[in-house]
Amino acid sequence: MKRIIISLYFAFCILYPHTAVFAVETAPRISDKEIIEKLSALDAKIDREIANVRGDIKELRAEIKRLDEGQKALQQQINDLKESTRQQINDLRELIKWMLGLFISIALTVMVIMGRILWNQQKKLTQIDTSLEAQKEEISFIKTLIEKLQTLIEKLLPPRGVL
Repeated sequence: MKRIIISLYFAFCILYPHTAVFAVETAPRISDKEIIEKLSALDAKIDREIANVRGDIKELRAEIKRLDEGQKALQQQINDLKESTRQQINDLRELIKWMLGLFISIALTVMVIMGRILWNQQKKLTQIDTSLEAQKEEISFIKTLIEKLQTLIEKLLPPRGVL
């Protein structure tokens, strides 16, 4: 068996180099002039591409600069808006303070007026109560006088139907 493997190995080694030789193609001969022309064409193409890339880079730099300017302008607008908002909030606080002070002043004024009115009404009610008490006493005194007068008249004048 060992002989079979060795003989197959030798057969393979002999046949394999021949197959490798058949796979190689021969390249056509290119002259130096053609190489130089192709290299110069390639060089020109590379130069054009480099110029295009440089132009694109310039455009990108200009765009970046424009975006930076736009960002600065936007940042300035944001800062202005913040400042405006702060000022409006401060103005609103001042307005609320002023309105609160005005409300408290009006409320105190109304309370003082209502207190004064209630005081005067209580004072008048007290005066009326005292005058009513005095009038009640006078009326009761007059009633007692009228009763005494009636009894006196009855005593002094005899009844009419008796005579």
